[in-house]
Amino acid sequence: MSSSLNISLTDELRNFVNSRACDSDVYATPSEYIRDLIRRDMENRHIVSHVMRGLDDVKNGRFSEQSILNIGTTT
Repeated sequence: MSSSLNISLTDELRNFVNSRACDSDVYATPSEYIRDLIRRDMENRHIVSHVMRGLDDVKNGRFSEQSILNIGTTT
């Protein structure tokens, strides 16, 4: 299901979005560009969350005996 969201942009921002959303670039429409930015932000937040949990583990003395090369792999 999709829905619409109306946003207001300054002329400078709108011109930038328009320049990114043209046939010569990766994005065909302004909406496609904005959706990609949101997806990337979601991914970045997910990564930051994992890093913060890792820092909390280190701070609280929780360590793994596994090598970084072995974490996440099956034996």
